[in-house]
Amino acid sequence: MAEEFLAEDYPTEIEEQLTGFESSVGSISSMLQTMVAMPRNDLQQKLDPLEQAKLDLMSAYTLNSLFWMFLVTQGMNPRDHPVKQELERIRTYMTRVKDITDRKKAGRLDKGVAARFVRNALYDSEEGVFKRPSPGPAPQARNTAFRKSMSPYKK
Repeated sequence: MAEEFLAEDYPTEIEEQLTGFESSVGSISSMLQTMVAMPRNDLQQKLDPLEQAKLDLMSAYTLNSLFWMFLVTQGMNPRDHPVKQELERIRTYMTRVKDITDRKKAGRLDKGVAARFVRNALYDSEEGVFKRPSPGPAPQARNTAFRKSMSPYKK
């Protein structure tokens, strides 16, 4: 009966979109119930400061996005409302948090490991000695006139 009533209220062309919207609302509802079930203070105590910032930003962005959708449903243009600036401000903070997270994940050069890697690459196990890099062409002397003029052994 409910489906007959719904089928009469809207065009059949948007049925797929409405079904997707309904499933999205259901998933949002279940996520919100999970978050509301645990007191916010308990949740934040379990998180490190970066995760707390992510949670706060996600909450603020979600609420402002829902308000944006509310404005649309009321026939108002949200682009002319201060909520647009608030969403942009939150996005900039989200970008900053993402940059901090990326810097934490970025590989750091361990000089000791790099030195051992190079030393072992030059080691010849058959002879038990370190190999010297093969000599290339002799380097050209640079600025020999200057070196001679600065030499304490002038002729």
